[in-house]
Amino acid sequence: MTPPTVELTGTPIRAVLFDFGHTLFAHAPGPAVIETEAARLGQPLSPGEAADLWAEIDAAAMDPAEVARGRDLNGEVWRTRWSVLYGLADRSVPGLGAAVDHSFHDPWAWIPYADTAPTLEGLAAADVAVGVVSNTGWDVRAPFQVRDLDRHVTSFTLSYECGSTKPRPEIFHQACRAIGSRPEDTLMVGDDPVADPGALAAGLGGLVLLDPSTPLGDPHGLEVVLEILRVR
Repeated sequence: MTPPTVELTGTPIRAVLFDFGHTLFAHAPGPAVIETEAARLGQPLSPGEAADLWAEIDAAAMDPAEVARGRDLNGEVWRTRWSVLYGLADRSVPGLGAAVDHSFHDPWAWIPYADTAPTLEGLAAADVAVGVVSNTGWDVRAPFQVRDLDRHVTSFTLSYECGSTKPRPEIFHQACRAIGSRPEDTLMVGDDPVADPGALAAGLGGLVLLDPSTPLGDPHGLEVVLEILRVR
């Protein structure tokens, strides 16, 4: 596992903010989802065909003109545009786009890492406030709720609800207010080396987990949060 990068504020940490995807939860990779859903529709695709199709969808999603539509800032835009983007798969298998779209918005398809629940439980036992901060256009509370993990989370600060995205300082400040902490008393934990270190500019400490290859359901190195706060 790649060692995380850590920068602390120098004051005691009393609250922790977590990113959602690939920090606390993960989803099966896009090519695997395409393979699975195509097979379910009775028109199997080879691994190479699935990978190529996913690459096309990913490239379309990251096109500057597409990004400028602001999916992360508007729930309706998110729903509409991902339907169109995943719909590119329909050229290969009719109905595949809707199936992939459903998978990526199915709360049960998002799997917590093995150390997610123990880390949240350890923080709760130590009376450390926990928040979730995510660039997203859908309600990521659902994956927590279906597994009863939302009871350990004080607040969810989601870009499409608060009108700001990481790495802008505003979203981190809103998240701190939501859990009742000062930035200098708060640690941001994420996986994105561009978006999540924006917490540093907002006056928070930062921990970036740098191992995107952690298999579904395996430990993700989250125990380091408890070690930093000395609450193990």
